[in-house]
Amino acid sequence: MRADLPSGTAVELSIPEGPPTRGVIIVPDIAGMRPLFDDLAARLTAELNWAVAVFDPFAGRRLGDIDERFAAVSTLDDDRIIADAVASADLVTERTGTARVALMGFCMGGMYAYKGATSARFDRAVTFYGMIKVPMMWRGATQKEPLAMLAERRSCPILSIIAADDPYTPTQDVAELKQFAPLITVVTFPGADHGFVHDPDRPSHRPEDAAEAWRQVYAFLA
Repeated sequence: MRADLPSGTAVELSIPEGPPTRGVIIVPDIAGMRPLFDDLAARLTAELNWAVAVFDPFAGRRLGDIDERFAAVSTLDDDRIIADAVASADLVTERTGTARVALMGFCMGGMYAYKGATSARFDRAVTFYGMIKVPMMWRGATQKEPLAMLAERRSCPILSIIAADDPYTPTQDVAELKQFAPLITVVTFPGADHGFVHDPDRPSHRPEDAAEAWRQVYAFLA
């Protein structure tokens, strides 16, 4: 079901009938909220009894094709997105009573999962091929570097799912991320490219690796 956060940002809620085993907040990829993430939320609720909320990182802005979205990322505000992630967690807690809420993000949303992990609201965070450093074309006055935020603030434990052939997570960036071990657990999938887990329609999708990535996530969030 759709709801609105106090900021006015749209959020999709998937709530189990009984007490949930945990809450999970999802930050979508750059294409934003769409049926793919509605279905993911519903599946996680049905299979794992999680209370799931997915919010729109673009906060309802009318954006066209992927090029327009790429151009808009530099204008996104970290503080607003983190505040919406926290507000989504508070909404899940209010609706279900569960205080144990994790943050999860995919692609661009994975970059925000690193940042949101420093908010002190989440017990765990999972990033699927999130950018470890803000790409040059996305840098702006309201964008902070994930590694700098992780170094400056206390973070919850993070599981980082990395595709070895992903141009958005080059080897040097991954090496810098690994310096935060054991707080951050990095799991790399050889031969995988960006977006190999969450969207079966992507050419980069790898069903067996995707299934293993989800097994790692389920164990981390258990």
